[in-house]
Amino acid sequence: MSKYNWSVLLGASFLMATSAIGPGFLTQTAVFTAQLGASFACIILLSILIDAAAQLNIWRIITVANQPAQQVANQVLPGLGYAIAILVFLGGMAFNIGNVAGAGLGLNVLLGLDVAHGSIISAGIAIAIFIYREAGKAMDWLAKLLGMLMIALTLYIAYRSRPAMHEVLVQSIFPKTFSFKALLTIVGGTVGGYITFAGAHRLLDAGIGGDRHLRAVNRGALSAIGIASLMRILLFIATLGVIHAGAVLDPTNPPAAVFKLASGEVGHKLFGLVMWSAAITSVVGSAYTSVSFIRSFHPRITQWNRLIIIAFIVVCCAVYLAVGQPVKTLIVAGAFNGLILPVSLAVMLIAAYRPAIVGGYKQPLWLSVFGLATVVLMAWMGYQTIAQLLA
Repeated sequence: MSKYNWSVLLGASFLMATSAIGPGFLTQTAVFTAQLGASFACIILLSILIDAAAQLNIWRIITVANQPAQQVANQVLPGLGYAIAILVFLGGMAFNIGNVAGAGLGLNVLLGLDVAHGSIISAGIAIAIFIYREAGKAMDWLAKLLGMLMIALTLYIAYRSRPAMHEVLVQSIFPKTFSFKALLTIVGGTVGGYITFAGAHRLLDAGIGGDRHLRAVNRGALSAIGIASLMRILLFIATLGVIHAGAVLDPTNPPAAVFKLASGEVGHKLFGLVMWSAAITSVVGSAYTSVSFIRSFHPRITQWNRLIIIAFIVVCCAVYLAVGQPVKTLIVAGAFNGLILPVSLAVMLIAAYRPAIVGGYKQPLWLSVFGLATVVLMAWMGYQTIAQLLA
């Protein structure tokens, strides 16, 4: 691949990862660490395996087919792509309302701005990226820069919190407690809904399609999971250290409490920067990918793609300003997107064995088995979670 294409591939990896690392991601990690303690390490380890199975299958099949996911699904079963597109679009909007709120909260902590004003300013910055003629390059650059910044700052807080790592290593294999709801939610928050398609659709827009790029696509998919998982692990370690020191997290903003308790007011300001970075990159990634799912509905949507993305961001900001976005809704959004994953992944696995869609591509058996196991596990966990909620 050319130097430019490698840059696009890395940008796609960071776009997927930073789409995942939003306010919901930060909140979910802090909340479940507080609930489960060191046992959450086992859930993180399992989630990484599930994320890798979903990401590898979906990225490979979309790039080999050289078509966005909704078009692939429509070829599997006419009309199915439209149904999945609507689900993903709604899931992306649910997440993006929280992303806009998180961006406002980040500027509130960092600069003392009113949360509503901070949300409007952040939405304006996201819109400016799509107004810019080279929006794709700007999006790649922003995702890489802020992704690395978030990881560096969270690494510092994890170092300051100093948790008992021996207990983490033991309970990652032999947990004292387990929660299927937590596993479903964090998988949904990492590769559920629109997130797992963000990087693959970015590659298609950059002209990277067909089976000749499969090795690079594999690296990109695994790099994306690696970046998101590293951030999850660092935040988990930081939260666990704070909890082991006897602190109780503020339920209105758990991740902010982690940074403040670990490093005082400096940590609180760092959290503001991390929260804003996580939120603004997720606003961009969510808007771009959610709209990419409805682009094939009508030629005018492709023609007015940027304007529709901008309208998507404006609507999400307006909804947040009208009704607000509590912590609980961020958790529910992750679970909802987790329920979408088994459907979308199952469709991609069927497509992998349709020559009319993938041509002469031969799907590795181990990857199909890995993917099918993920579909069954996620569907079962979704059923269990819904049953618990109804009970």
